[in-house]
Amino acid sequence: MLALNLIMLVIGLVALVKASDVFVDAASSFATRMRVPKMLVALTIAAFGTCAPELAISFTSIATKNVDMTLANVIGSCIVNILLIVGIATIVKPIEVKEQTVKRELPLLVLVSAAFFFVLNDSVFFGRNNGLGRWDAVVLLALFGLFMLYIFFAVHVKKVRRGRLPKTKYTTGYSIVYIILSLITIALAANIVVDNAVAVAGEIGISQKIIAMTAIVIGTSLPELTMTVGASKKGEFDLAVGNIIGTNIFNICIVLGLPTLIFGGYESGSFGIVDTLVVLIAAITYYVFGRSNKKLTRKEGVFMVMLFVAYYVYIMIV
Repeated sequence: MLALNLIMLVIGLVALVKASDVFVDAASSFATRMRVPKMLVALTIAAFGTCAPELAISFTSIATKNVDMTLANVIGSCIVNILLIVGIATIVKPIEVKEQTVKRELPLLVLVSAAFFFVLNDSVFFGRNNGLGRWDAVVLLALFGLFMLYIFFAVHVKKVRRGRLPKTKYTTGYSIVYIILSLITIALAANIVVDNAVAVAGEIGISQKIIAMTAIVIGTSLPELTMTVGASKKGEFDLAVGNIIGTNIFNICIVLGLPTLIFGGYESGSFGIVDTLVVLIAAITYYVFGRSNKKLTRKEGVFMVMLFVAYYVYIMIV
């Protein structure tokens, strides 16, 4: 059984890498042919598509009253996405960040992360147990509405230079087909990787806590990892940067906010100021590093990964 799990784990990882590679090319071709900024494709199609595993886990966890799994899913994913994934992608190849991203998209990410820090830490601000209620969910969903309003404004107002289209790998029709197929493959492959990683960990006696914070949280972030690193290697920096920004905003506002609004509020004693503070620090770090020289350097990537390791060492000890 262990051998079969290992084989399926490798197959899942290979499928993830290949599907992410196809998605980057298809998304780039689609954006070019539709004269839509690649950043907007990354903020929407890429980000929302790769959030499918997190959204499924969140609804299932809250519906079954396992709220800590939901918070672990969102908090862990937000931290992994920036500190580990962007860190690794930057180490592979320094990432260029556009002026507009520094002025608009990254501040939106910081705003949403700050709101998440505020609504979860009731013990700090209101003197009661930490938790989320329906009004907190309304705040998060309202911020998502603001984000979508920005997307709508950017799509309709931003002027895209007309003229002869540059050569693309795929036509518009094939781009749409490959985007859909690659996203489906990414979601299925991520599930295969997570399920078999959990099985392998159980076979060799790894604790449930470590499994939850590694195989599940990091496993559900594999689509973002392979897509971001792949985009960075190809020089598609808008796709690399926008994917993470959109994913984290979607995670906090929709993956956490929507099930909370539907199923009602809950309390949690497992997550609090340190965890949400790291989410906020990660977003601020992303903004500060992106603002400096409009590029994320390899040294900054190493710092991000070290910060990620420090946080994981902390949660394993505490």
